Amino acid sequence: MTPTCFEVEQRGKVAHLKLSRPDELNTMTRAFWSELPTIVRDLDAAGETRVVVLSSTGRHFSAGMDLAVFTGGDGGGDLTGGGGRREEGRERARLRQMVLMLQDSFTSLEQARMPVLAAIQGGCIGGAVDMVSACDLRYCSADAFFVIQEINLGMTADVGTLQRLPKIIPDGIAREMAYRGHRLGADRAREVGLVNEVFDTHEDLVAGVLDIAEEIASKSPLAVWGSKEMLNYARDHSVADSLNHIATWQAGMFHPADMIESFSAKADKRDPGFEDLAPPPNSF
Repeated sequence: MTPTCFEVEQRGKVAHLKLSRPDELNTMTRAFWSELPTIVRDLDAAGETRVVVLSSTGRHFSAGMDLAVFTGGDGGGDLTGGGGRREEGRERARLRQMVLMLQDSFTSLEQARMPVLAAIQGGCIGGAVDMVSACDLRYCSADAFFVIQEINLGMTADVGTLQRLPKIIPDGIAREMAYRGHRLGADRAREVGLVNEVFDTHEDLVAGVLDIAEEIASKSPLAVWGSKEMLNYARDHSVADSLNHIATWQAGMFHPADMIESFSAKADKRDPGFEDLAPPPNSF
């Protein structure tokens, strides 16, 4: 598959995934929703990528859903069904399947064994907020702003923002964004914990996030995967359930090889070298 919405650059153990439609404000066309999960799952299955950096091009990170997706104006047919009118129950069931398919595109970021870091410049609007909410870490440039645009269009956001954002930022801030549809600027986004750091320019942002990604990629990929698995699980479960989960994980996944390599590298004053993750069985 040759992507039409993304450029993919492999930088050692870091995959740099760039939205590549700046003249169209990187809106999410029909192709976007299939390309993103395919790229991420292919990188994950290969086992060689240890961190993904998701950045963009042009003035804005992404203006969200391309409305042509719903009308067939992108040349791919009407995503909501098109053609002849179906019986109402079947039509509603198909719409539900469509929403679940869109959700799955962003869930691929969460399910990947490696961390996904978002580098956000300019506007992060509508569906773009859904996307970055599914990433592990978010960074932005000083000109960035975040908008839950759906409320301004007379609809409820339905692809992950309302489910993930309140677990990233305070509930009241998430509700205000969802109800008002106003812009949350870069400094306020850092203040409430939506982003980890604000960089002066887009260029500084991308360079800085790639540096952070390379640092993470230098760690044991098995330990990083375990950390991501545990953090995601703890977010959605009780402390008791989460402690039980890590105990079970360690019983199966913890082996001393990477620890021995870490100690040996430190003693030898060299960078450690860790084995890549194995491709999952379903990639055979």
